[in-house]
Amino acid sequence: MVYAKVTDFLSIDPTTIILVLANTLILFLILKHFLFDKVNSVIDSRKTEVEETFKRADEAEEKAKKLEVEYNQKLNAAKEESAEIVRNATKKAQSRSDEIISEAKNEARGIVENAGAEIEREKKIAINQIKDEIAGIAFSAAEAVIEKELDTKDNEKLIESFIDSVGEL
Repeated sequence: MVYAKVTDFLSIDPTTIILVLANTLILFLILKHFLFDKVNSVIDSRKTEVEETFKRADEAEEKAKKLEVEYNQKLNAAKEESAEIVRNATKKAQSRSDEIISEAKNEARGIVENAGAEIEREKKIAINQIKDEIAGIAFSAAEAVIEKELDTKDNEKLIESFIDSVGEL
C-alpha cells in the first residue's frame, strides 16, 4: 500500500511526542550554545557601539554649543573693541581739530596784534615827523619874525602863510 491513510500520519504516539520534544530541546541547546551566545554578543557589542556613537555625538554637540557660545562672546568682544577704537580715534581727531583751530586762532590773534602794533608804530613815526615839520616851520616863522619887525598887516600875512604851509602838510 503505497497510499497511507491520512489518519496514520495524524496519530499521536506518546513516544513520538517525547522524541520530538527531546529533539527540539537538543536542537535548542545546540543553537543556544553555538548561535545564541554569539548572536547575543554581537548584538551587545553593536549596542555598545551605538551607545558610544550616541555619546560621542552628544559630546560633539555639547562641544559645538560651547564653541558657538565662545565664538559669539569673542565676536561681541571684537565688536566692542572696534567700537572703542572708533570712539578713541574720533576723540583724537576732534582733539587734534580743536588744537589746530586753537593754534590758528592764536596765530591770527598774534598777526592782528602785530599789525596793530605796526600801525601804532607807524602812526607815532608819522606824528613825530609832523611835529618835527611843525617845529621846523614854527622855527622858520619865529626866525622870520625876529629878523624884521612886523606891523599888524605883516603879522597877519605871516600867520596866513604859516597856516597854508601847515595845511599843505
